[in-house]
Amino acid sequence: MTDIITPEEESYSGPASLSPIPLSIGSPVIRPEDKNKIKANAVEAMHHYANQEIGMLKKQADLIMSQVREIEARLKISEHIYESNLKFTPIVNQVYHLYEKDNYYNLSLIGPTEWGRSRTVGKYVASVKLLGDHSWDVINKADNNPI
Repeated sequence: MTDIITPEEESYSGPASLSPIPLSIGSPVIRPEDKNKIKANAVEAMHHYANQEIGMLKKQADLIMSQVREIEARLKISEHIYESNLKFTPIVNQVYHLYEKDNYYNLSLIGPTEWGRSRTVGKYVASVKLLGDHSWDVINKADNNPI
C-alpha cells in the first residue's frame, strides 16, 4: 500500500519535528490513527466511569431511604405515645416503656421486668427514649411487634 503525497506536502518548509510527512529515511513512520478504535476506547471509558458514579449514587439513595424509614418509624411510635394517656411530663434522654392494652397505649417509667406479678398495664411494646426534637427513638422492641 502506497501513500499518496500531495504537492503541498512535498514542499513543506517548516521545522522537521512538526512535519506532517517523513522528511528523511530515518524519520519515524507516520500512520493515520484508527478513529473507530479511539471512539470505542472513549465510549468504554465513559461507560465505566458513568457506571461507577451511578453505583455510588445508588448506595447514597439506599442510605437516604434507610434514614427515611427510620424517621417514619420514629414518627409512628411518637404518634402512639402522644395519643396515650401521659400521666407525667417526659424528660429528654430518659428511657420509658410503652405498653398496649385494648388497642390503647400507655407510657410508663417501669420496665417490663420490673412489674412483678401485678402487671396490669398491658402487653409490652417497646422501650423508648425521648429525643431533643420531642420524637421518640425505639431502644428495644418486643418480639412479634410491628411497631
